[in-house]
Formats: sequence, C-alpha cells, structure tokens
Amino acid sequence: MTAIALTIAGSDPSGGAGIQADLKTFSALGVYGASVITALTAQNTRGVDGIHDVPPEFVARQIDSVFSDLAVNAVKIGMLSQPAIIAAVAAGLDRHGARNVVLDPVMIAASGAALLVPEAVETLRRVLVPKALLVTPNLPEAAALLGEDVAQTDPAVLGQAERIRALGPRAVLIKGGHADGAESVDVLLDGEGFARFASPRVATRNTHGTGCTLSSAVAAGLAKGLSLREAIASAKRYVSAAIAASDTLRIGHGHGPVHHFHGLWTA
Repeated sequence: MTAIALTIAGSDPSGGAGIQADLKTFSALGVYGASVITALTAQNTRGVDGIHDVPPEFVARQIDSVFSDLAVNAVKIGMLSQPAIIAAVAAGLDRHGARNVVLDPVMIAASGAALLVPEAVETLRRVLVPKALLVTPNLPEAAALLGEDVAQTDPAVLGQAERIRALGPRAVLIKGGHADGAESVDVLLDGEGFARFASPRVATRNTHGTGCTLSSAVAAGLAKGLSLREAIASAKRYVSAAIAASDTLRIGHGHGPVHHFHGLWTA
C-alpha cells in the first residue's frame, strides 16, 4: 500500500517553507503527500508581508475531505495562527482517529516574523499538544510553550523537554539549530528516556523552511512504518544533507531554502 502523509499548515508562495516544503519533503522521501491549508501567506526569502487565515470551518472541511477518501498514515501539523483554527484541527484529528501526529509549533519565521498570535499559544498547549505523538519545537518555541526563558544549557534543555512532555505528547524533540557550537544537537525525550541526535553545523544563511522540513521528514518516516527514533534519525540525516546542499541553489535574496531534492537533482 502507498504510504500517505498529510500536512496541515500554511502556504509559502516562495516555495521554501510551509505546505510547499512539506510536500517536497514527502515526495523526496517516497511518500504521497496530501495537504490542508490553514493560511495563505505573502512571503519570500526576505520576510513575511501578510497572512490571510483560512476560515476554521473550511479547514475542517478540508480535513474531512482528505480523511474520508485517503488512508492517511501520518500527519504533520505546522502553522496554525489562530485559536479557532487550532480547535478545528484538534477536532478533526479526533473525528478521524488520526495517528502518528507530528506537531511543529510554528511561531516565528526564519526572517523573524510572527506566525502565531500570542493568545493562540495557550490553545495550542492545551488543545493540540496532548494529541501529538511528537512535538518538535526549536529552542525559542520550547521556551514560548512553557512561558520560560530560552534554555542556554544542556540541563535547561532537558528540563524543558520534561515539562513539555508533561503537557501530554508521547515524545518531544527540542531542536538545537538556534544554539552555538560545532554541532547542531536535537534532544529527544520519549518513553525510553533521552536521546541525542547531532550533526555538524553548516555555515549557511539558507535556513528557510528547515523546521518544516524536519517535522515533515519525521512524518514521512512514520508513514513508511519506521519507529519514532528511526524516523527522527532518518529525518535528521535528510535535513542535514539538504542544508549542506543549499548553497548549490540560487533562490531569492534573503534566507534561501534548503535543497529538498539534493539526492535527486543532478548538478
């Protein structure tokens, strides 16, 4: 049977993040991608110029259309900017018994633009985080979910992972891309304990869509039947290679995208 992953997220017309990055990732990893669009954005590699939210009832209709026809193996959730949209997505997951839910709590774009209104953070924490198999915040997002300062030390990161997991998800992966050091280290806390996923840090400004790509790569692995830890390890390798190859692309004038098809395109 064909592996199918669904992304529920916002659209990026410049193609580097959001729905577009998710579908590219699914395709690159051999998974059929479906999508539910939660917001239209006007953005490019230099920043976000506007956000137009999709009405919650139409988000729900998209979810029902996909699940009523497709056998969805995994779900990746990205940008949900308003409390009512978060509630609509949570209800849709319940209606259809969605499994292998990977939640990327998108709050800020690579350019620094806010993608989640402040009052939506509590709704996200209370309504959607407990439904996730895996939550994948970066360091600033982990702090925002908890209402704390950004973790600066390894013990602080571990403590935040424990407090986020206490909110209800089965596992938490805190991404270390915003930290310093020769390695980019992501820390997982699941039912087996802590695990560390490290890769060499790449000196590039082309980081647009990195978080979207990692979470969708994890969802792709889960859709293909990998265990959670196997899916994370596979996703980390894929994203690291996509970042390393990003400078071979010449896209835009700001934070360019990672190279989703680095393993498929010829030079």
